[in-house]
Parts: sequence; structure tokens; C-alpha cells
Amino acid sequence: MTVAHSLEIRGSILRAACLAGATSSALAFSQPASANEANFDLTEAFDAAFHDEQQQADSAAGDPVITSAEASAPVSAAPKLIDARLVASQFVDIPVAGDAEETLRYSGRVDAYIDIKGRAFGLDDSFTLTIRPEFTWGEDSNGVIGLIPSNTALFRGEDSGDFDVSVSLSKQWNSGTNLTVGKVNVLDLGGQLPIVGSDGHYGFQNLSFALPPSAVIPNTITGALLTVPTDDALFRLWVFDPDSQFERTGFETAFESGVGFLSSVTFPVKIGGAPGFYALKLSGSTRDDISATNLPSVLVPPPGTTFGNTQGEFAAVLAAYQFLQVYPEAPGKGWGFFGQVYTSLGDPTFLDQSGFFGISGNPRGRPQDRFGAGYFRYSLTDELVDVLAPRIGLEDEEGVELFYTVGVANKFELTANAQIIDSAIAARDTGVLIGMRLTTAF
Repeated sequence: MTVAHSLEIRGSILRAACLAGATSSALAFSQPASANEANFDLTEAFDAAFHDEQQQADSAAGDPVITSAEASAPVSAAPKLIDARLVASQFVDIPVAGDAEETLRYSGRVDAYIDIKGRAFGLDDSFTLTIRPEFTWGEDSNGVIGLIPSNTALFRGEDSGDFDVSVSLSKQWNSGTNLTVGKVNVLDLGGQLPIVGSDGHYGFQNLSFALPPSAVIPNTITGALLTVPTDDALFRLWVFDPDSQFERTGFETAFESGVGFLSSVTFPVKIGGAPGFYALKLSGSTRDDISATNLPSVLVPPPGTTFGNTQGEFAAVLAAYQFLQVYPEAPGKGWGFFGQVYTSLGDPTFLDQSGFFGISGNPRGRPQDRFGAGYFRYSLTDELVDVLAPRIGLEDEEGVELFYTVGVANKFELTANAQIIDSAIAARDTGVLIGMRLTTAF
């Protein structure tokens, strides 16, 4: 009897760890974007991880182990030449407490994800060309209560437009090593992180959780991204232009502000049979000025001040994503906790310390639904606060976000969201923002 084997537990967990190893480390208050992770299927990875022990027991008993995908897929089926999908979200929100005017706002975002296999342009299918357009519309509430954007999907740099496109080429080796070169949009990685799983369309909406700011790495980058899985850990190294590439090709002023880097190692761990991922991440750049294009204008120091003159920047992150319960009857579903602590050397980096923690996952009775609750606190660099003191009083920004998503139908999800934010602008009262999000996927 021929036995069709499912993915090994090591490979499954490392693919999920790949997603945990980069995103939460290093993103500035910059324009949203995405990265090419088409070769990593988080649902497949978790499915294999959750069911590995039972599959091993079945194999030991002499029973064939055949996954549903293996049972239904033709033996000689080739990968799709072009894989495309579209995700659109519409938002309504209104401040209900604090200093902000109680104005109901409507806005939206649509993203396309297009992966073209190498045989379409004369290479083999270990190559993938990713084209990633995005478009937003309407009026959002970012900046109305806190300085950190309350709606990741709708965040844009000041005076930026509503459309951008990223293009990158990836090479995948049999070992799992992956190299991506081009303009990439890191926002999508947030949607694939274990437990947090937020990319603006899904999960948490506040940038603090969806795409944690570090003030070192912009969301849209031009560079090279290398991922290397081993038996015990997942390693990642990025080299990139530290300037935001939103609405740019990446060649206009290539690396004129210096060179940025990210290195990380992620360790997969199982506690009580549930998978977890623990990461150490280091990032920095050779730039010698503040990343002004990634900041609200209120945080940009006036010319001639002392802040932003130091050469080089460096930051470190410890992050954890641990499932507490997984559901064998619903592969890839469960719930758990997440957390991160961040520190930098300060000047010219505008954040010096931050942290957040929370829980998120799926209710067992309705695994198509999702919930989340988290707390965050971000600290502006002391020297920057001092320089800006004559203009505006600043302090740490902290807040809480709660959300619940109802899986209305196969392609529709409706999310209720509430955020309580004590703004970094000292003169503002604590504000409350409530809203709804309708997400459609094709």
C-alpha cells in the first residue's frame, strides 16, 4: 500500500516561524505596504503542526495517512501559472469620547495580490514575480485621537496619494531558503503572523498591533530579503533603502540616506502540544538624520535643532506568539497570547522604548469568527520630546483595542472595533473611537 505523507512537523513550524520572525520588529510610521510571502501557507503549516502527533500514531498503527489536499489533487498537477486574489474593506468610525469632534467617517481600501510563476517569463517555477497594487479612498480618523494611526489600512504619509504598486522577484530553493529582491510591502506579513494576524483588512486595526512601529524600517522598502530555515530555527536577513518607497520605484534616490538592515532568529516551541514562536530581532541603519517622511509633521523638529544629527541607529526586539489552545476539529484555528518589547539607542530614531501584549484567536463554538484584545505603550525618544517642548507637550502614548469579527459568509467578514487611547499629545483627553469594518475577499 502506498502511503501519502503529510508535511513534517519541523518544516511546518518553520514556515510559520518565518512569518513570526520579521514583522513585529521594525516598522516606522510610514505608508502601508506588503512583502512576498506567497511560498508560505500559514494554514497548511498550522494544520500539519496541530495534527502531527495523531498522524504519527496512525502511521505507526499501519494506517495510511492521506491529507484531503493529497486525496483530491491530481498526481501530475502543475502549480497555477498565475495566482491572483482581491481583498477589499470598507470602514466607518466615529470618536465618542475625548477632544475629537464626533464626526462619522467612511473610507475604504482594496488590495490585489498577483503571483506569476517563472515559466511564464522563461524561468522555472522556483521563481515568482509578485505584483502588489493597493488603493484607498475616503476620510479616516488617523491622528484624530492618538499620534499612532488607529487604522493601519488607511494610513498614508502626509500629502501622499491613494495608489501604489510594489513589484518583486523571489527565488525559492528546495531547502526552503527564499530570496526576494525588489520593492516589497511589509504590511502583508502582519496578516500572516500567528495569533496577531492583522494586516488592516483583518484582526487589529491600530498600527501598534498590526504593524508595530520601530522608526527604523519603513513599511514599503526596496532591497533584498533572505530567509533561511534550519532544523532548529528560522533566520532572516534584510538589506534595504531606509527611506520609504511609497509611490516611488526605489531608484530615484537609491540608498542616498544610507543602508538599513534587519536580522532575526525565530525559535519554534510547543507548550502543552500547542505551537509557539519566539523571536529576537535586530534592526538599524547608517542614516544620520531623522526619518522625517515617516512622521506626522508635528513630530519633525525645526531646522537647526540638535536632534537627528547622530550617525547610525540601532534597535532590538523580543517577541512571542504562543497558542494556548488549538482545535483539532478546525485546523489552523485556536487562541493564544502575544507580546513584544522594543528598545532603541534613540537619536536619530524617534522611538526609544515600546511594548504591547494581548490575546487573540477564534471562539471554539464559532471558529469562523475571531476576537482580540490588546494593550500598547509607546515612548518617544527623550531628546526629541525636549526639542519639541516649546512647540508641543508630548508624553508616552498608550491604549487598548478590542475587536470581534463575525464570519458572515464564505467571502464576507464584519468586524466591530473599539479603541481607547491616551494620546502622546499631553493636552488631549483620553479618547474613545468605535467603528465597523466589512471585508470581502475574491
